Amino acid sequence: MQAHPAIDATPSRTDRVVQAARRLVTDAPTRMFHGLFALSFLGAYLTADGERWRMLHVTLGYTMAGLLVFRVLYGLLGPRQSGLGLLWRKLSGAPAWLRSATDSLRQGSLAGINWRQGQNMLMALAVALLMAMVVPITLTGYASFNDWGDFLGGDWLGELHEWFGEAYLFVVLAHLALIAGLSWLRRQNQALPMLTGCVAGRGPDLVKRNRVWLAVLLLVAVLAYGAWEWQQSPNGLIPSSAFTGASRDHDDQDD
Repeated sequence: MQAHPAIDATPSRTDRVVQAARRLVTDAPTRMFHGLFALSFLGAYLTADGERWRMLHVTLGYTMAGLLVFRVLYGLLGPRQSGLGLLWRKLSGAPAWLRSATDSLRQGSLAGINWRQGQNMLMALAVALLMAMVVPITLTGYASFNDWGDFLGGDWLGELHEWFGEAYLFVVLAHLALIAGLSWLRRQNQALPMLTGCVAGRGPDLVKRNRVWLAVLLLVAVLAYGAWEWQQSPNGLIPSSAFTGASRDHDDQDD
């Protein structure tokens, strides 16, 4: 009897890629940045009123600024799929898209408008605003915290800082509404790439190296900074009344 060569039933790498139900499109450092950035703003906004929470509010604001620095550096020096160039290319296509959309409207044709490109540009604009607006929020917050505006009288820097905070909240809500709207239009959860890093569909992963170690390092750096600020603050970052339920004020007073 003639012997037949053994058949290797193990799927090749190409077969595994084709059979994959999900693709990795967002790496771990980008997702960690997004989560920490969102939590920092939420905490800073909720602690904006009241002197008792001021140090926690300031710490979370500085954390946002530090995270922005990380994101810019990672966007410039990191992998291509996390680069800021992708964001810029989407925004730079706005003039041509507007001209094309205007021409289509003049001809009475809505079908000629590339709606998907317009949706992507709106999302890119929201992301760009969320990063850019951190700069004036941080600067006005720092100046107000150090009483730089006293020589002009009044708390105009504090009011300006509050205005930027409310404007930032508006952009955040618009960003969330856009995600919800696109998820409904495209019948696909647009928030999943920032939660799991994956999207449904077959094909190769866009992220070749997930860099979990860098995401962990970013988390450790944020926690270490928070711990350092806690040690530097005489009363800590969280007032004791938050645990005891007392309503008395814990502001520092000069002897």
